[in-house]
Amino acid sequence: MAKRTRTVVAVAVAGVLGIARLTAAAEGPVPPLEQGEDACAPTGVAVLDGCLRTGVPRGQLSELTGPRSSGRTTLLLQMMAAATRRGELTAFVDTFDRLDVASMEAAGADLSRVLWIRGQAGGPPEWAIDRALKALNLVLQAGGFGLVAIDLADVPAVSLGRIPFTTWLRVQRAVEGRDTACVLVAPQPIARSAGGLTLTLTGRTSWTGTSARPRVAGAEMRMRVVSPKLFVGLRARELS
Repeated sequence: MAKRTRTVVAVAVAGVLGIARLTAAAEGPVPPLEQGEDACAPTGVAVLDGCLRTGVPRGQLSELTGPRSSGRTTLLLQMMAAATRRGELTAFVDTFDRLDVASMEAAGADLSRVLWIRGQAGGPPEWAIDRALKALNLVLQAGGFGLVAIDLADVPAVSLGRIPFTTWLRVQRAVEGRDTACVLVAPQPIARSAGGLTLTLTGRTSWTGTSARPRVAGAEMRMRVVSPKLFVGLRARELS
């Protein structure tokens, strides 16, 4: 994998998986947000971007939340692929080393613009979480990324509850004023900043492949967007 500038961690990319495309349909009109297009990072899902008025805010911490198989990872990979197509650098902090990068490539991502920071499966969750959060702060402080995401989707609820809220205040301070959109993937909302979004997904994802290397075959989901400025209901259906 090619070297990247303005980064502090060297990574390797490997894996085999696939991902389908996500499309969406809005259930009603959305009041306009008072922000320019360059203040947001588009998700790459046209209808969702239209409802959000161009995407998730830059310089803020936003969340993708929902239970397993709700489509949260599908949407995140779409967002990262869209960012690389715009020529931006992206970073993915993989807390438990569970990302199969071929799924990101299948979503359309340019892997030469993806920094994959691999955690370690096994051992106490608190240890992996601490390392992942330190890596997140290092990447945000390094700068130069259009989108930075951290995956805490598989962290036990007890461990999530032990993360001090001041942790997210530090993350917000690190991203504030930058052109970076920071996204947290988690089972439930835990960290949204005052100017960020919480995208809560519910639904069903269908899988193919083996238990060791599952592949997304399709998804049907419902999404709720919570923001200090915006409340939206969306229903999305995966088209294979």
